[in-house]
Amino acid sequence: MLKKILIALAVLIVGVIAAALLKSPDFRVERSITIAAPPEAVFVWFNSHKKFNEFNPWLKMDPEAKVGYAGPETGVGAISTWDGKKTGKGKATTTESKPNELIRLRMDWLEPMEGVSTVDYLFKTEGGKTTVTWAMYGRNESLLPKVMSLFMNCESMCGPEFEKGLAAVAKLVTTTAEATKP
Repeated sequence: MLKKILIALAVLIVGVIAAALLKSPDFRVERSITIAAPPEAVFVWFNSHKKFNEFNPWLKMDPEAKVGYAGPETGVGAISTWDGKKTGKGKATTTESKPNELIRLRMDWLEPMEGVSTVDYLFKTEGGKTTVTWAMYGRNESLLPKVMSLFMNCESMCGPEFEKGLAAVAKLVTTTAEATKP
């Protein structure tokens, strides 16, 4: 009986490893929202880590997380770090900033698992409105992240949080615009 259990366990482990090895290493999560505001009114909320953290859904989830900033206040070279029980530990560095078009970040995840991904914020204007797209993508090259991705789906973990963040920034942008009207 013990031998059958061990054989079944070995088959299960080999099956999980085989599934992980066959799984694409690429991942991408993306959400968009259209905000009734010009791009310059939206862009500022993403180009500054401090302003971003006013609506950051992960910091809302983990308000006790320690957050730090380095480099310039906005644009290329701006850095934000975090360390929290729910958020884990990591660093975001702005690597590209094209006013009212694109912001690109390098995300260095340190805990609970190490990894690197890219985050893009894209801004498209049409008819006085701005569509903001929040995308995160990267590759899980090694075996452990691939195995973990079989059980922890990046799409279901991050997609709803992107939606919360985009809804929150839309509210901030429109509230700010209303408050500044003559």
